[in-house]
This record gives sequence, structure tokens and C-alpha cells, in this order.
Amino acid sequence: MIPVVTPARMSEIDAAASESAEDLIEKAGAATARLAMEIMGGRYGRRVVIVSGPGNNGADGRVAAHRLQRAGVRASVVSALNAPEILPAADLYIDAAFGTGLSRSYSAPKRACEETPVLAVDIPSGIDGLTGEVMGGPVWPAGHTVTFAALKPGLLFNVGSKICGAVTVADIGLKIKSGDSTRCALFEDTDVEPLPVGSHTTHKWGNAVLVVAGSVGMGGAAALVCETAQVSGARLVCLNIPVEASKGLPVEVVHDEPPLSVDAARFKACAVGPGLGRDSAAAARFVDVLRLGLPTVIDADAMHLMHDPAVAEAMSQRRKRMVPTVFTPHDVEFEALTGHRPGVDRIAAARAAATEWQATVLLKGGPTVVANHDGQVRIISCVSPKLAAAGTGDVLTGIIAGRAAAFGAERIFECVAEAAHLHGRASEVIQSARLTASDLISALRQVTW
Repeated sequence: MIPVVTPARMSEIDAAASESAEDLIEKAGAATARLAMEIMGGRYGRRVVIVSGPGNNGADGRVAAHRLQRAGVRASVVSALNAPEILPAADLYIDAAFGTGLSRSYSAPKRACEETPVLAVDIPSGIDGLTGEVMGGPVWPAGHTVTFAALKPGLLFNVGSKICGAVTVADIGLKIKSGDSTRCALFEDTDVEPLPVGSHTTHKWGNAVLVVAGSVGMGGAAALVCETAQVSGARLVCLNIPVEASKGLPVEVVHDEPPLSVDAARFKACAVGPGLGRDSAAAARFVDVLRLGLPTVIDADAMHLMHDPAVAEAMSQRRKRMVPTVFTPHDVEFEALTGHRPGVDRIAAARAAATEWQATVLLKGGPTVVANHDGQVRIISCVSPKLAAAGTGDVLTGIIAGRAAAFGAERIFECVAEAAHLHGRASEVIQSARLTASDLISALRQVTW
């Protein structure tokens, strides 16, 4: 995982550093110069224009200019406060105007060569380091960004994620404490734990998943959850669904009809919501699930039932017992869950919802944010627009349930982050511009190990 640190926290880390500000600036400027030469593919005769601001970000740029000049590059520095309307032609522009501490609007000057690459220092100037929103404008889209010690949220969200280009995290000697590293981090491929293989004593009921989903006309959603749970770690799936909605289920799935009457002790995890409906009968099925006390993934229709009086009471009792619970909302479902949309600071929104519901919250989006009630956050960046297709959310619910059954409730937060990451990676396997949920399940088999 790569730590993600807010601008405010980064300022505290800077202030607590054992090295002087001058030493840190020297290292940051050196890292910038090295990357600049890599981008240009050479040094001698190359022309670089650096836009330098009045703060530390500008100081990084001035150090980079000095080092580039010593290496044979024709580097010139332009003040961000009184830059000409159009900058001269160059082989590379370095944006060192303002970093993540910018608190006012900024408009970048024009470049004589708009097609020339841009290297941003820490973050493209004019982008809010916390939210990724544009502060004023226009801003320069960067082909590369060099940031220091840790990623900043503004590089991952909203406009910031679209214009930062390839991001390099440079080590300049700042110490990121373990608490910062685990509190908020970007999830990577190497963070996915392989599914347990099992042994000669493994039994199918050892990793069983209960799915309560589907209604008349919505049996497909339940089928997608079940099939994905089987691919993702469940050795047995039992589906509770009305008989008139049960056609077309995977042949391996055990199913029965409402009302729910199962031995909860036989299951490791539960998923509820996809295709459930939002009427009184659906609410009653949901209440039955909550009363089982199983680790449960709550998705889709179930989130629109959270304020039903009987559901609310069952959920209150569940919170008191600290039963592991996962919510998987997109923005509309988040509003049904909390009463408001997430807003631009999606990390804070997911954290607040997780605290409110004493649960793990997976806030879908680009990127996806996974937060738990202890304030830990994992950011999943491998999220494709192709996932905006019917049934893909049901697939995600099945992945979470399957992995929760395979690994156990004590690892639920990690299972949710892994599920979101695998969901995104599976979408990347599919070469076509569009996909179906069934395509996604097939691709999932290629990225799950």
C-alpha cells in the first residue's frame, strides 16, 4: 500500500522532520531534476521553463533549475506571481508554482508550446490537495507529477486524478509513521491475499454464504451474487428467494423460500439486498437477516430500507453487539443511508458514514473509498467507467461475501478492500469498451488466485 496523507497532516510531518527545511527542499529539487531529465531523454541543449512560486514548492523548482543547469540543460525560472502572458518555447515545462498548501484561486500562464510535456511538482498548481477540485483555473494538465513521501488525496480524486499524469512518489527522507501509513492508503495488487487453499479436513460448510436477495422480476441480481460468491471463496451458497423468482439460478446453489429459517451457525457470511425490493415484504426479509447476527454485506435495495422502523430497530441492536457489517453504496444509495450525498471530500464522507453506522463502508466511485469505523481508509484506483453497467454491483457484493466467508469476520475490512480491487482488475481484463456482469464474473476467475 502507498500512504495517502492530507495536506494538513503533511505539513505536520514536514514540521516534525529531523532534517532542516533547506535539506528537504534540496532533496525534492534533486528528485524533480532527475525525473525531468528522464522525461526529456537527455540533458545537453534541452530547454526547460520552470514556473516557481513563493513557497516551498517554488523553492523545489528553483533547486531543480540549478541542478538542471549544472547538468547542461538550458533551464530558466519564471515567477508565478508575475509570469508573462505566454511562456517561451521549451522541451519541458515544470510546474512548481503552488503545492498542496494553496488556499486561493490560481490561473496558470499560457505556454508557447501547448503540446510540450509538463512535470508538476507535488501536485498540478491550482488543484485542491485534499479534494482534487480546481481552484480557479485554467490549470496545466501534467504528463508527470513528482510528489514527496506520500500521495495526496487531490492526486486521486476529481479533476486532480485526470490531470496529474503518471505519479512518482519520491523519498526525500520524511518519516511517515506507521499510523499514517495504515490510516489511509492506496491499495495495490500485492495487497491482495490469496484465497485459502484448505486441507483434507476442509468441509463445504466451513465457508458457507447465505444470500437473501431477489424478488419477482429480479432473480438475476440474486443469481449474480451467488455465482460470484462461489468464485470468490464460498464453498457453499444458500439463497433465500421467492420460488417464482428462482428460475435460472446456478445449479450449485441451494435455495429455499421466505420466510427465512436457517441455522445461522452454519454460515460464515451473508449478503442481502440485490433485487430484494423495497416493500414491506422486503423489509421483513431484511429484518430476519439482521437478527441472525452474521457478518453481512448490505447492498442495493436493502440500503433504501434502512429507515424502515423495524429495520432501524434491528440495526440498532446489531450495532450494540458490534456485528461486522458492510455497506456498499453509490452516491444515491449513500444519500438513502445518510440523508445526504458524499460531497467532494469522499474520504471524509466514507469515514463519517462508517462511524455513524459502526460498519465498513465501500463508497463506489472513481476511485472507490473503503472506510471502517476506526477511521482506516483504503483507496481503490483501478475502477473503470465500464463498471457502470447493470449487475456489476451485485458481482461486487458476491466477491465481498465470498472472501468474508473464506477469511472470517476478523478480516472483514481487508476483504472489502480486496474485493473492490479485484472487481476493478477484472474489468481491465475485458478488452471491449463495454461489459456485462456475466463478462465480469468470467474475468474475475483470471485475477483471483
